[in-house]
Amino acid sequence: MIEPLVASQLPLRLVRRGKVRDVYEAGAGTLLLVASDRVSAFDVVMREPVPHKGAVLTQLSAFWFRELAHVMPSHFLTADAGLITARIPGLVEHRDLLAGRAMLVRRTTPVPFECVVRGYLTGSAWAEYRQSGTLAGEPLPQGLVESARLDPPIFSPATKAETGHDQNVTFSHLAGALGPRLAGRLRQASLALYEAGRAYAGPRGIIIADTKFEFGTGPDDELLVIDEILTPDSSRFWPADRYEPGKSQPSFDKQPLRDYLAGLRKQGGWDGNAPPPPLPPEVVRATSERYLEAYRLMTGRALEMA
Repeated sequence: MIEPLVASQLPLRLVRRGKVRDVYEAGAGTLLLVASDRVSAFDVVMREPVPHKGAVLTQLSAFWFRELAHVMPSHFLTADAGLITARIPGLVEHRDLLAGRAMLVRRTTPVPFECVVRGYLTGSAWAEYRQSGTLAGEPLPQGLVESARLDPPIFSPATKAETGHDQNVTFSHLAGALGPRLAGRLRQASLALYEAGRAYAGPRGIIIADTKFEFGTGPDDELLVIDEILTPDSSRFWPADRYEPGKSQPSFDKQPLRDYLAGLRKQGGWDGNAPPPPLPPEVVRATSERYLEAYRLMTGRALEMA
């Protein structure tokens, strides 16, 4: 059984502690990413961890990095705790903590934009379209409904916000900031990864409505996909057998948590700011089950919990 992890403490230099991942220097141009079970909603990190969430994010990302290596190279080296501790002997005593949730990766220089691909009109894209008929400032056809399929999928870059929400930007903004060559490479890679992921997920009963990729460059200027990829935290996964255009869709992610918090806000029980309200055990359990089900459906096997 993988015990829920709120924050790791390892004998390595901590580079940063994000909303979910703790990032450590691991020597020889590598980093160690440790995915905790912290969960955030409405940009607030909850007190209670969601069991198995970090392991799902790590193992599903590892699955995709291997599955899509023919489409795009990545920073991924291994997510095997035995191989990690063999390479970093100082972590042997922490093997139980690392099991399932740690990933050794190549260090890169991150591209300072999120590379979002939208295959369906939902979330902030639907909100913008409803208001102005555009997506990131670019016009879309009239008469689209919420959750409508977008053919072809749309590349919709966004800023990386340190606090608050990311902001959608146009491709011309991206090209102006990074140069047209790199911007073009990012668009091509993002669309290729999304199409390959969608083709894999479809027969398994999952619609990948949208997703965000992150990229970095290595010392030789090679472009690599980094961080996490096609997980419930970076994507919207919808059950294909329940898809109905014209409304919001159920999803394999932290929807039970968001629904609970949205209800509290509507009733005046929480103002949406820190500190967060306590979460009932059934909400934590339902959220954990969504993550585990997404992993099982996508990979065809249950998550190993040892």
